[in-house]
Amino acid sequence: MKFSKKATLGLLFSLTLIVAGCGQKSASDANTASTGTSVPVETETAKLNVQVSFYPMYEFTKNVAGDLADVHTLVPAGIEPHDWEPTPQDIASIEKADVLVYNGAGMESWIDQVTGSLSNASLIQVEASKGINLLEGGEHEHHQEDSEATEHDHDHEHANEATTEEHDHDHDAEAEAEAGHDHDHGGLDPHVWLSPALAVKEVRNIEAGLAQAAPEHAEQFKQNADAYIAQLESLDQDFKAAVTDSKRKDFITQHAAFGYLAKEYGLQQVPIAGLSPEQEPSAAQMASVIDFAKEHQVKTIFFETLVSSKVSETIASEVGAKTAVLNPIEGLTEEEIAAGMDYISVMRQNLEALKLALNE
Repeated sequence: MKFSKKATLGLLFSLTLIVAGCGQKSASDANTASTGTSVPVETETAKLNVQVSFYPMYEFTKNVAGDLADVHTLVPAGIEPHDWEPTPQDIASIEKADVLVYNGAGMESWIDQVTGSLSNASLIQVEASKGINLLEGGEHEHHQEDSEATEHDHDHEHANEATTEEHDHDHDAEAEAEAGHDHDHGGLDPHVWLSPALAVKEVRNIEAGLAQAAPEHAEQFKQNADAYIAQLESLDQDFKAAVTDSKRKDFITQHAAFGYLAKEYGLQQVPIAGLSPEQEPSAAQMASVIDFAKEHQVKTIFFETLVSSKVSETIASEVGAKTAVLNPIEGLTEEEIAAGMDYISVMRQNLEALKLALNE
């Protein structure tokens, strides 16, 4: 028996009150319990408690916050975030946070329902994609229409407000009524972080949210953001230089995660599946991609790390191509974490993989 996301989250909300009530003692309670008397707690400058939705938001937030915040990621390492849902413990953690950072654009399908259930009126919500022109998701059949996409002005006003406001996105599970679609991005492509140029805008939005939460540290947040943005801008320039004289401009990838990167650098993304990597391509989609690969003599089919590579391998076998990783950085694997990988280093791996594929 399969429950809808809305029903599941509704049950989680009712359990959250219990979890939050049983969560942990305050510092003064702990002192009273250990000594039998109430001992005043030293009033050191407390770090911000920041909850972020998934890995790229952690990376951007941690680099802006530095040592001034404890940053916690809701989606665990190695978990694909598109269809992840918060537990009662996760919702309780958000309830106690000072700041909640999320990508938006439909990536976190649970966000409206969760934030609407909270009683923390002082929680600052930062929608990192605020103000970015979003691409339509659609069918992402860029190989048929030369990578055309309609842009939408992403002008949500709720992102950095201390109180919860109504969202412009409709994150209802209407798409769940359609066969083969378990995740609804609201018709928009949320993968903005894969363009280093747009990642800069997300970092600035996060900086603004943290400065709102702790205005006394605004200058430090700006300095941290400036330093990290310098790295992003260097990465952006390296991508531009790499594709300028490449032999080809098209690449085949496992799911439609690289639309913003392709648009930024004049490339053509040819996705096997749609916006969610768990979405199974139809036989017609598979045939279309195979035909494209043969016609354009594509020699590399990209797959990613957090989901099965079976479909990419099938197409590669059919057309006599090899496979390689193009990482959408929706999360790091345990191995990547152990190796000290981060957004910048993974994006540089993506750059090297693209350079090889675009010059075969």
